[in-house]
Amino acid sequence: QVQLVESGGGLVQPGGSLRLSCAASGFTFSDYAMGWFRQVPGKEREQVATIVYDGARQYYADSVKGRFTITRDNEKNTVDLQMNSLKPEDTAVYYCKVFGGFAEPWGQGTRVTVSS
Repeated sequence: QVQLVESGGGLVQPGGSLRLSCAASGFTFSDYAMGWFRQVPGKEREQVATIVYDGARQYYADSVKGRFTITRDNEKNTVDLQMNSLKPEDTAVYYCKVFGGFAEPWGQGTRVTVSS
């Protein structure tokens, strides 16, 4: 069973930073690309960052480019999202995803609130 468990969210002031982490299990982690998505109630889920299977290439949505960094540790089976210079519009529930065609549902996610 594929399991993805997000953590690290919280309340942060504009301009602040958070580091999210996703712990993966139930599949060969190093074989697959991983990504981070976010969703605000009433809006479509947005793909914010992707990292290829070996970590060699990363891709970002224009809205977060230059502020967020996605990394992975294939020894620990984790993928992280370092978020800097946070803006109120970054407020969302953040989810990780494996691009492997598995049937796993979206997990609980971790909530990020950017507010003064």
